[in-house]
Amino acid sequence: MTERNLYSLTDEELILEFQQQDTVRAFEILVQRYKNPLTNFVFRYLGDSEATADVVQETFIKVYRNKHTYKTIAKFSTWVYTIAGNLAKTELLKKKRRRIVSISSYGDDNETMDLPDSGHTPDTLTDSGIMDTMIQDALMQLNEVYREAVILRDIQELSYEEIAEMLKLEVGTVKSRINRGRARLKELLKELRND
Repeated sequence: MTERNLYSLTDEELILEFQQQDTVRAFEILVQRYKNPLTNFVFRYLGDSEATADVVQETFIKVYRNKHTYKTIAKFSTWVYTIAGNLAKTELLKKKRRRIVSISSYGDDNETMDLPDSGHTPDTLTDSGIMDTMIQDALMQLNEVYREAVILRDIQELSYEEIAEMLKLEVGTVKSRINRGRARLKELLKELRND
């Protein structure tokens, strides 16, 4: 199949081409299509750029190695977001388990350490950058189940049905989580603006 023909294929047709013909170019096109959306999804979930890059890379490694497990009964996007979501959840658990080391545990008890102010300065952030940071801060404060549902719906723009399939929930439960997540997010953003 020619390069031009590959680009005209749907995601599902590309993964089938990759499964049946082992056309690596089909896989590369899928990576091109999903790298940025998955990076956005995972970053909004984890709030850590380095961990996000690792999770997205691991997602594509899993897609490559497990291509034979994809079944056409599901949309490719649902399958790849499920993989990324599961890896992001695992990474979040790892982060929670890491020991937190106190700064005061180094050196003398009377020794103080100056830490640079990482607050917003007019010359480093635009208004939109500040707002994006506020949204990310608020997202990270949401309960994980609400955060994931809100990100998938409002940022990744997946349908309720796709989200329900990914999370293995009823559509009503997904809608409820999204509504609760949005309400809490609104409260958090209001609090952040008033600080």
